[in-house]
Order: sequence, then structure tokens, then C-alpha cells
Amino acid sequence: MINQPLSDEEMIRQYLTSKPAHCFEALYNRYVNKVYRRCLSMTKDPLKAEDFTHDIFLKVFNKLDAFQERSSFSTWLYSIAFNYCSDQIRLARRLQMTGMDDDFKHDIAETKEEQVHEETLYLVNRAMESLSVTEQDLLKLKYEDGMSIAAISEFCNLKESTVKMRLKRSRDKIYHLYEKMYTV
Repeated sequence: MINQPLSDEEMIRQYLTSKPAHCFEALYNRYVNKVYRRCLSMTKDPLKAEDFTHDIFLKVFNKLDAFQERSSFSTWLYSIAFNYCSDQIRLARRLQMTGMDDDFKHDIAETKEEQVHEETLYLVNRAMESLSVTEQDLLKLKYEDGMSIAAISEFCNLKESTVKMRLKRSRDKIYHLYEKMYTV
């Protein structure tokens, strides 16, 4: 009889307390390339992607006991990877913006299109803030994390039809709030 490799979840349950290094090494080897590619697609920088990948696995390993199996391990890992990369990119932009000299900012002439884009983003973000945390989370899983309806359904322990309906209602709310703010 050939030994079948353990699933991620079985490995975590079986080895986390007794052989954590073995558990970490096996999970790392299974997912390092996929996490790296996700980081690379977001950062467009191989060195940053490599650093982020290592940071993500350290973070995941330190939080492995918090994995509750509400979704597959890979879904959980990919959402952590996406959120980590997003946070790092936002932080880098914020630091870059605060490091600029104010006089330099005023010298940059923004085009009308850039102003409209920024205003639109601001209004959409304000509309998002008016949604419940659950509504925001579903939208972020779908549109920021790029998760499929099936993955969100599994992750949130909801029926796919429920996820679709909640996403639609949340999008509709944002659209109506955006229209309301834009016309004011």
C-alpha cells in the first residue's frame, strides 16, 4: 500500500504540536512558488516578492495554530499573502508620499482625468465605509483578493447563492451611495 501524502489540514492537525518544523517545511515546499508568483504579480519586483514571500510564511507559521479550517489552508494562505502584499504596497506609497517635499507636490500639475479618478476613488471609499464590516469583507475577498464565489462560499461557510446575492446588494448600495454623494 502506497502512503498518500497528507492533506494540508491533516498535516497541520497531526504535526503542529509534535513536529512543527516538519509541518512548516512541507507546507512551505507545497506553496512557496504560488505565493511568490502572487507577490510578484502584485509588486512587479522579484526582490520584494521574495522578501514578502518569506515574511508571509513566517507570519503564517506563527499563526498556524489560529487556522480554524473554515476554508482550505490554501485559501487561508492566499488571503494572508494578498493582504500582506496590499498592506506593504500601501505602506510604501504612504511613505513615498510623506517623503516628498510640499513645494514639489505643488509643482506637479494634475490632469483633469487624474483629479476625476482621485475624486471617484475618494467617493467610492466613503461609500465603502458606510457598509457593514461583513459587506466590506465580502467585497474585499471578491475584488481585492480575487477569490471566486466558490472560495468565498467555502471561506465564509455560506451558500454560493447567498454570497452572490450579498455581493450584488453591496455593489448596489455602493453605487447608490456614490450617486448620492456625487450629485450633492
